[in-house]
Amino acid sequence: MTSEEIIIAQAQQITKLEETIKGLQQTIVELNQTIKELTEKLGRNSRNSSKPPSSDGLSKPSPRSLRKPSGKKAGGQKGHPGTHLVTIAKPDEVIQHMPSVCYGCPSRDICISHAGIGETRHIIDAVVDVKITAHQALVVNCPREGRTYRGDFPDTIKAPEQYGENLQALAVALNTIGAVSVNRTHEIMSNVFNIPLSTGAISTMVSRCAAGLKDTVEKISDKVAASDIANCDETGTRVDGKTMWVHNASNEEYTHLSIHEKRGKEGMDAGGVLPKFSGIAVHGCWVPYWKYRDIGHALCCAHLLRELIGVEENYPQQKWVTAFKKLLLAMKVAKEKAVAKGKEEVSRYYLEKFDRLYDLLLKQAYRKQPIVESSEKKCGRKKKGKVLSLVERLATYKESICLFIKNFAVPFDNNQAERDIRMVKTKTKVSGCFRSIDGARDYLKIMSYIGTAKKHNINPYKAIRQAILGNPNIIFVS
Repeated sequence: MTSEEIIIAQAQQITKLEETIKGLQQTIVELNQTIKELTEKLGRNSRNSSKPPSSDGLSKPSPRSLRKPSGKKAGGQKGHPGTHLVTIAKPDEVIQHMPSVCYGCPSRDICISHAGIGETRHIIDAVVDVKITAHQALVVNCPREGRTYRGDFPDTIKAPEQYGENLQALAVALNTIGAVSVNRTHEIMSNVFNIPLSTGAISTMVSRCAAGLKDTVEKISDKVAASDIANCDETGTRVDGKTMWVHNASNEEYTHLSIHEKRGKEGMDAGGVLPKFSGIAVHGCWVPYWKYRDIGHALCCAHLLRELIGVEENYPQQKWVTAFKKLLLAMKVAKEKAVAKGKEEVSRYYLEKFDRLYDLLLKQAYRKQPIVESSEKKCGRKKKGKVLSLVERLATYKESICLFIKNFAVPFDNNQAERDIRMVKTKTKVSGCFRSIDGARDYLKIMSYIGTAKKHNINPYKAIRQAILGNPNIIFVS
């Protein structure tokens, strides 16, 4: 082999080695990106992402409040009324206690007749008892008409033996508000009342109560749809071995819950509220909500704060994040101060100041984002990464994010919807899954009614009792 051939062969080998090095470098870049994503994913919890607290398991994150210390002692503050056991003015039973030295004394009866009350202490207890009422239809022979008449039972009495409204209301309350399964409700009530209350009877009570609430829940849906602000959220639950989605649309006065196999717009349409809604929907930026183009949109800033915390913890080089958190909280404080002073809007000075700072931080955020390199062999869009996706969302939906400070009717967060839908997770954890879609629908009808009753300061047990008696519309007249 001549020297010239050797040089050509070496040049070809160098070219192959350079291509191999380039490929390895690209692989290293991709692996580093994967490591970053997996590390960031492992660091997510309910405090720094949209993950629910139930997903934290036993490794609960340490609390890290965004509020600044007030300097006050923990507990109730001066002037706080507090709550305590209320003493009943007329006790059902009075037991008097003499001094121990008086027992066996021959003058005991004389001393009792002249004794005074030094102190009174009350024990408030519940007496569990079963009351059986026999309704008898009398047969009367009329002497004037020569006919026999038979008495009529009230419309609520339809069987030879049936359970009263108090017992039914308790069973329904345990299964819905208490999130207790039908089997456990059966065990509790059978043991406490010593009556043969079957699981089938409990299921029938719940179904019958839900059936009586059909028109009431439709009215609740209309009330939410006609309101100016609606808080929306969705969460998954298990029904007959499948994942289904509970959709919530609520406000400060009404709660409407529905269930569907789809999480997106199809499920929201089936709920019946958003298709006829024309106000401002507060949500967590779930894409299907934006398909409702004829309504206003406001984003939950609490969601954004959690995401910003996640970026702050997992990407310490993103210095703009801390400043953006402070900006959102400063906007919240400015609104709260204006509301406390009876104002209906924040001054133009603060609005312009916040607007300029928002844009300035966005520019800083874009400059901090690295260019994501991808292999030439891969097709489709380049992967943006979590941080760049968040930055673009902050830029795209600026008006919806800042709407709470321009329109005081819009809340800073979506806590209203999260509170209204949280009990679904509690029910799932305590009772497991729903056995059927009909059972899930019955549960959500009752919880829509109960959630609304609570907002109108109506005792939930009394509300259920009124529903069983056929008077569920008390929630609209309170």
